[in-house]
Formats: sequence, C-alpha cells, structure tokens
Amino acid sequence: MEDSGEQPGPQPPHPGDHRIRDGDYVVLKREDVFKAVQVQRRKKVTFEKQWFYLDNVIGHSYGTTFEVTNGGSLQPKKKKEEPTSETKEAGTDNRNIIDDGKSQKLTQDDIKALKDKGIKGEEIVQQLIENSTTFRDKTEFAQDKYIKKKKKKYEAIITVVKPSTRILSVMYYAREPGKINHMRYDTLAQMLTLGNIRAGNKMIVMETCAGLVLGAMMERMGGFGSIIQLYPGGGPVRAATACFGFPESFLSGLYEFPLNKVDSLLNGTFSAEMLSSEPKDSASVEESNGTLEEKQASEQENEDSMAEASESSPPEEQETMEIVSQDLEYKEPKERGSRKDYIQEKQKRQEEQRKRQLEAAALLSERNADGLIVASRFHPTPLLLSLLDFVAPSRPFVAYCQYKEPLLECYTKLRERGGVINLRLSETWLRNYQVLPDRSHPKLLMSGGGGYLLSGFTVAMDNLRADLSLKSNASTLELHKTEEPAAKKRKCPESDS
Repeated sequence: MEDSGEQPGPQPPHPGDHRIRDGDYVVLKREDVFKAVQVQRRKKVTFEKQWFYLDNVIGHSYGTTFEVTNGGSLQPKKKKEEPTSETKEAGTDNRNIIDDGKSQKLTQDDIKALKDKGIKGEEIVQQLIENSTTFRDKTEFAQDKYIKKKKKKYEAIITVVKPSTRILSVMYYAREPGKINHMRYDTLAQMLTLGNIRAGNKMIVMETCAGLVLGAMMERMGGFGSIIQLYPGGGPVRAATACFGFPESFLSGLYEFPLNKVDSLLNGTFSAEMLSSEPKDSASVEESNGTLEEKQASEQENEDSMAEASESSPPEEQETMEIVSQDLEYKEPKERGSRKDYIQEKQKRQEEQRKRQLEAAALLSERNADGLIVASRFHPTPLLLSLLDFVAPSRPFVAYCQYKEPLLECYTKLRERGGVINLRLSETWLRNYQVLPDRSHPKLLMSGGGGYLLSGFTVAMDNLRADLSLKSNASTLELHKTEEPAAKKRKCPESDS
C-alpha cells in the first residue's frame, strides 16, 4: 500500500463530537421516518405534522430521545420502567370483536380538549385504553398493536441521531427515491464493497444521486486519499453530502472536474484556458448545500411583500417611498465599495475553483486511479468506455443503473473493447423481517427492486494489437470450420448405405 502524502491527514476528533453543537447536521427519527436538518437556534422545524425548535438539543448526546411540549420546545424523555409483575387481562381470540366504531367512548372533541389542556400524549393513550369497551377482549398481541398505533398518533417523541451512510440512504430511499435514481441502501453497500473503497485510495466518481454516493465514499475513506468527482452541467450537486457534516479536513482531498472536458483531456488538447473561458456560476455552491431554493423563496417573499406594500400604501406614503429611493441613489457611490468587494470575492472563489479543477486534471492525467464508481441517470456505456482510461490496471470499477438493459449493452461493449475481466451483472434481493416474541415473520411489503450493478476489474492493454491479430486468425479458422461440416453431412448417408 502506497503512502499518499499529498494531502494533510484529517484532524483528530473533537472531544465533544459525541454531543450536539450549534450548526451541526443531525437526523431526526420518529419510528421509521427520518429527516436531516441543521441545528440552528430559534429555527422552526416541521417533522411529521409537528413543529418545534431545536434549541434544547444543543449539548445533549446523539441518540437522546426528546418529547415535544407546549410552545414547540423539546424536553428529554425520561425512561420509565414498565411493571412486569402485573398480568394483563386479555382475551383468547378476536372473533367476537366487531369494528362498528362504537367501542371508543371518547370523541374527537374530547381528545382535542385534552390536547388543549396540555395533557401529554402518554396520558391521552391511557385514557383511550380505559374508555375502550373492547380493549380487554383483545388478545395480548392485539393490545400491543393497539397501544403502538395510538402512541404513534398522539405521542410526539423524536430521537436525534448522528448522520451516517445507512441512515441517509434509508431516508432518501423512503422520502425521495427519484433524487438518488431509486438506489436502495443495500445496493449502495454493494457498490462500496465491490469498488474497494478504503482510506488512501485515489477514486473517480461520476454520480447524479444528490451527492449520496460521494458522501458514502468520503465517510468510508475517512479523509485519507483523494476523490475526483466528475459533474455534468454547471456544477456538482452535493445536497446529501452536506447532510453528513464532514469537517474541513475531509474536503481537502475532494476535487471536481467538468464532464464535458474529459474528451479533451483524453485527446491531450486540454488547457487551462478552456476552464477560464467558461466561468462557473457561484450559485452552484449554494445549490449544492441546498440553500439556493430557500434564498430564492425568501427573496420572492420579500419582493411580494414590497409589492403589496407599494400597492396598498396611500399617495403620501408613496411620496415618502420615492424620496427614500432618491436618497438611495445618492448613497450608491458609498455602496459601490461593498459591491466591488463582492465582485472581488466572487472572482477569488472562481480562481480558487479553477486551481482545484487544474489539480483534478493533473490527477486524472496520471491515469493511475484506484477505482471508478458510476451511478448516474445517463447511459453508462459512453461513461465507462471513456473513464476507464484513467484507471490503473488491476483496479475495480462499478456502474449502477436503475434498469438492466443499459448495463447489458455496456457489458457487451466492454467485452468487445477488452481490457476488463471478471465482468459481473448483479441484482440484490432484499426482504425485511419482523422479529418479535412468537411473531417473527417476513413483512408483507417489500421492495420490488433496488437497481443493478455491473462490476469488474481492469487489465493492461499493451498487447492489444497482438490480441487483434489472434482474433483475426481465429475468425478465419472459424470460417474454415463452418465450411467443413456441410461436406461431412453429405457423406453421412453414403456411409450408412
């Protein structure tokens, strides 16, 4: 294993990393539902029809369970020991229970009144149990199921967990599978294993999965090594990567390079002027962090409010607004300095980005990458055929696609091209199980498919011409062989007679 001393190693973990701090990215968990948010003071968060503030989670450990109280504040939930000595009164079966909607004495108005009084969800569930005429007739399993259902509806309990590849992949696959090309979490795990992602590697990734694959690779590499991300369009989208909350040391080994410049890099016609001729919009960085839409929405709201104020204001107020606008015109020379600073800062960011892209081009030109990962909405064949030239021999590559037909075509093209071995097209089958005492069984609902993977290894192609000549000789021999059986078939009847 070669020691890559190009990038500085990651900083040691902060002693308070196990505790939640202001500005950290966390994942809210309620039952099997997840949501990634950033901890900010006095910022209202809506999750599962509940709104609250995250001020009180700061300073607590990850994995702490909170309860939503009045006013949207979160309070740590105290664990209560359930009495095990008491025997529950339960029926033998549910055959005599009729679901006619009359078994519950409490009405919706009564439940709403209890909520308005500030009664906790746990007490509401207890009153529902006491006012149910059929609860004691149900079996013990049916009672547990009833309590679990009511707790989910009336108890606002939220657990704050630390982001990880598994949690974020489960969250995206359940909430927004289209953004990650319907890549299931077990398929992502197979990609990381087949691609041999480990610390110290020099990896190439081309993905359009909102940065989830990139974040998974960065987490597994731990800040050691380098990753070159190829992106289509104006800039890379890293919304899911931002949810991991990586430190700055992890970003030192992350490079980016535009996909439309790969052909010029392969042909040897790439130059630094090609990057400067197409300045990249700085808004892509904001878009990658998922803040662009929020800024546009806030600006739109400000514009709408200003428009409503101007329409509803009387003539006197309009005159004062005109005077203010005139005063702003006189203040323009003073504000030119700030605008000039903004332009200089923007140019500085673009220059730094251009330097990073030149460094990525230099890394790609070495053509000694340790692996290639492709997981995009584009056809994988042209991507693999061009990007495999940057990978060193005896290195793995993995391509993901939601459908198998493009990968079948890619499989055929790679066999014709050569330079690869151990090609394998696979699909993982996943089924979740419920594991409970006397109730363990496969779940009724399961995923229909999580995508397909094409994996293999690269080999050296120095003797390509010799291989082609051997193939041509073999093809001539095959032609001669195909002509021989025709004559033999004619002689077969003569020998029988």
